[in-house]
Amino acid sequence: MSEYTELKKISSQVRRDIVRMVHGAKGGHPGGALGCTDLLVLLYFKLMKHDKNFKMDGIGEDIFYLSNGHISAVLYSVLARAGYFPVAELVSHRKINSRLQGHPTPHSHLPGVRMASGSLGQGLSVGCGTAQAKKLNKDDRFVYVLMGDGEQQEGQIWEAAMYAPHNKLDNLIGFVDYNGQQIDGPCDKVLSLGDLEGKYKAFGWNVITCDGHDFACLEETILKAQANRGSGKPTMILMKTEMGYGVDYMMGSHKWHGTAPNDAELASALGQLEVTLGDY
Repeated sequence: MSEYTELKKISSQVRRDIVRMVHGAKGGHPGGALGCTDLLVLLYFKLMKHDKNFKMDGIGEDIFYLSNGHISAVLYSVLARAGYFPVAELVSHRKINSRLQGHPTPHSHLPGVRMASGSLGQGLSVGCGTAQAKKLNKDDRFVYVLMGDGEQQEGQIWEAAMYAPHNKLDNLIGFVDYNGQQIDGPCDKVLSLGDLEGKYKAFGWNVITCDGHDFACLEETILKAQANRGSGKPTMILMKTEMGYGVDYMMGSHKWHGTAPNDAELASALGQLEVTLGDY
């Protein structure tokens, strides 16, 4: 049995949660959420030091920021399955007065959420500040930031990209969800990212590329990034994923960036994803 068998089972359940949540809300962003599921499951269920008894300051803990906040469904599912709040609350996703808004926000006091995100481009800057604070506090834990590839078109990303190496934030690990799709179409057609690896390297980052759906590859890459601490260079992981991963009719299409499945499409998706932890 693979050492990743349990993580794969959790990922299957999280993907079920995602399609059910977005269908129930009749809106949301399933494509990127499905594509990033394996990363969040690996972080929260194996690699990160974190406490489900949530404290905003996160002293002595690893910190995760979801910069591309529109894929909130995956974060909410993983937090609930990790014990931060009741799984039954997932049914309230994107509903009026719910703590599980379309974009995560700390004013709703949902455990596990430390920043409002979804206004793209801001997460890496917040990650820089947190990583610097941990260094000043002699806190040896890591800060992780997940961004979209279309999000790399935001100018603020590149301010943070300059700031992190200048301040030797080698406790900062970024991820780009590199699926090649954004809301209006393929990134190459909307605004090409060019040589993204070369750009980050030129800004002074350690850059690693990996398969975002291969737990072994993901873990090896993150451990390499952690081992880079002491170099004075932050690490950016270009995570190759497929939008809508796990649901055949969603995979690879920008249509599912922000479209909810109808009843028949939901049934098809659920038929492809094993129930492993029980539906809410």
